[in-house]
Amino acid sequence: MTEKLKALRQVMAKQKLAAYLQPVHDEYMSEYPPACNRRLEWFTGFSGSAGTVAALLKKAAFFTDGRYTLQAKQQVSQKLFEQHNSGEVTPEAWLSGQLRAGERVGYDPKLYTPGMLRRMRQALEHKGIKLAAVSNPVDAIWKNRPAAPATPVLIHGLQYAGETSTSKRRRVAKKIKTLGADAAVITAPDAVCWLLNIRAHDIENAPLLLATAILDARGHAQLYVSPERCDAKAKKHLKNTRLRDPVLLAADLKALGEKKRRVLCDPQSAPVWFSQTLSKAGAIIVEAEDPCLLAKAIKNPVELQGMRSAHIRDGVAVTKLLCWLDNRRPERPVSEMDVCAKLRAFRAAQPDFVEPSFPTISGSGPHGAIVHYRATPESDRVLRRGELMLLDSGGQYPDGTTDITRTVPIGNPSPEQISSFTRVLKGHIALARAKFPAGTRGSQLDALARQFLWQAGLDYDHGTGHGVGHFLNVHEGPQRISKRGGDAPFQPGMIVSNEPGYYKAGEYGIRIESLVIVRTVEREERKAGGEASAPSAIRHPPSTGWLAFETLTCVPIDTRLVDAAMLAPEEKDWLNAYHAWVLAMLSDALDAAERGWLKVRCAAV
Repeated sequence: MTEKLKALRQVMAKQKLAAYLQPVHDEYMSEYPPACNRRLEWFTGFSGSAGTVAALLKKAAFFTDGRYTLQAKQQVSQKLFEQHNSGEVTPEAWLSGQLRAGERVGYDPKLYTPGMLRRMRQALEHKGIKLAAVSNPVDAIWKNRPAAPATPVLIHGLQYAGETSTSKRRRVAKKIKTLGADAAVITAPDAVCWLLNIRAHDIENAPLLLATAILDARGHAQLYVSPERCDAKAKKHLKNTRLRDPVLLAADLKALGEKKRRVLCDPQSAPVWFSQTLSKAGAIIVEAEDPCLLAKAIKNPVELQGMRSAHIRDGVAVTKLLCWLDNRRPERPVSEMDVCAKLRAFRAAQPDFVEPSFPTISGSGPHGAIVHYRATPESDRVLRRGELMLLDSGGQYPDGTTDITRTVPIGNPSPEQISSFTRVLKGHIALARAKFPAGTRGSQLDALARQFLWQAGLDYDHGTGHGVGHFLNVHEGPQRISKRGGDAPFQPGMIVSNEPGYYKAGEYGIRIESLVIVRTVEREERKAGGEASAPSAIRHPPSTGWLAFETLTCVPIDTRLVDAAMLAPEEKDWLNAYHAWVLAMLSDALDAAERGWLKVRCAAV
């Protein structure tokens, strides 16, 4: 690590930089970049999905958010890097206190969006510190770098997508035209895959093709992908899309500029390199949200039914795992990695399972308090009696993506663990039962999930919910549930997680996560205050009225951790109804022993 810092500083000196910023994400803003783009992990050892290094010529600092602060302490050298919670100290705020007027901070323009740069400029330029776009110095020192992925382009069939690519392109093109642009650069791989009804396996945990597309206001698309990655079937599927070698992207952007075209670029997701290249060549930049973003987030009826089906199959796998975990032989210790492997095997046995939707979080005891912990051979520990096991995992299926967290007691839980878990459960139920007017944002609902923890002076340092893609990224926007805001209003067909938690550092972690569909509330249901059957309640897309959630995740919540005396009657009713549904949906797919176990776990409280 010392040698890497030394080599980086040599390149920085040649570039006349006083500091350089290296974020965790890559050119595609990937949450889980391919090996060739894991610059931050190669440089620091940090494997999380949120982090930035600020390197100066004499010192360096590492920044991550509250999910990863404990992990960073374990993986990143505290001797070489100061460590900060980015929710409290941002990289640019730290740099503003370290540098003098006239000094330059380097950044790779392919790794930062205009929105990110504006925030940095606000913190730096008032002190006379300059931002400078440079070629990436980490790339210059990375020897034996892995090759870029080149997996085949796959067709995402209409039986899963529910809408043709032609129809999607027409819809999105209409929006591009409405926004006053001649074309849009689509830089997010999940948006490209959604738009063209294609998939690939360029990265782990998400069936993505790492590629860029340009869509004009007439609905004509250009996809930048090496021709050899498309077989005859893929080429036939993409017959109305112009395939272009990625090396031609810069030239094509310049050509748009020379024609003085108005080009839409999303300032929050498109790297600034695109707008810089276009504007330098003469294009007029239209800053607007990726026109695929909202359309992709609102699932159509076929996608929603696929998500329901995928969650039942996934629920079978997770339930089998929980039954196995409860019935393991005491003389045979089980470790965190054993749980990961067993869950992977149960999922692999389910029809159409492709891969996990993210690296499984299998945290026992104190590891459960590390929000995004990942067991390794070095950190793996055996499950011990009196501890809690936090299991956060998900699966990718052609008809849907899942994400579920359940917390399990190993042996008898303590009164404190039961009290904390019940408070988290009460928040989970409050959100699951919520009814709210159209136009409501997740930031307005976030306190529903935290209120019972707040009453005890407790909280958690992560969002309460994130959007989920359909056989795409397990995390997507624009919807989310967070006290930090910046979210889009809920619309029917959106999918979001419901995942309050509580973490006691060094002892245990608790999280209950289920995915939910945003649905309309029927007039009769609203009048009666009851719960409608969700599938029949979906309507697209009302501009007025009331909304609610349909829970997708079908796995029991461990009632051994529930203090029934803390639950209100309506909370007990919700929990009992949920477990009756789980029992009805899963029983036929389980063997006799598993059905008996599930019946006990779903018993009414």
